[in-house]
Amino acid sequence: MTLDALKGASRVMGIKQVTKAVKRGDAESVFLADDADAHVLKPLMKLCEEHDVPCEHAATMKDLGNACGIEVGAAAAAILKQPIC
Repeated sequence: MTLDALKGASRVMGIKQVTKAVKRGDAESVFLADDADAHVLKPLMKLCEEHDVPCEHAATMKDLGNACGIEVGAAAAAILKQPIC
């Protein structure tokens, strides 16, 4: 999955919001910025492994923020699962 998938998807941004989405089972996939602090990303990467949520990588926090449509960088973002109707 590429960063372009974030543009039109239902999503959350930031370590805390992405962590909550993974714990609730709402995250379809997670994107992590390679230039974010490793001590911040490692617990989220472990959580994604435990919940079988695929992790994709973005080169920079700025790239990830731009893909999410915000003017600041983002360390993490998640695409949310679509509700089944």
